[in-house]
Amino acid sequence: MEFLYFLLIGAISGWLGGQLWKGSGFGLFGNIIVGIVGSIFGGWLAGKLGIGGGGLLWQIIIAAGGAWVLLFLISLFKK
Repeated sequence: MEFLYFLLIGAISGWLGGQLWKGSGFGLFGNIIVGIVGSIFGGWLAGKLGIGGGGLLWQIIIAAGGAWVLLFLISLFKK
């Protein structure tokens, strides 16, 4: 069940990241994949910075931030 929860948060964060990063998205499914990877990255980065919370909204914000950063980095190499 935790894995499905993780995928759902990643999918939501990928969609949010795609909405924040207009013009450099990868379509709905691509953004969901980037969101899942970005949620891992965002969680890792938040842990290193010592920020975080336990709530669902906070997890989505962290994951969306990770997805946004990942979309930004990918867009640098995509051009």
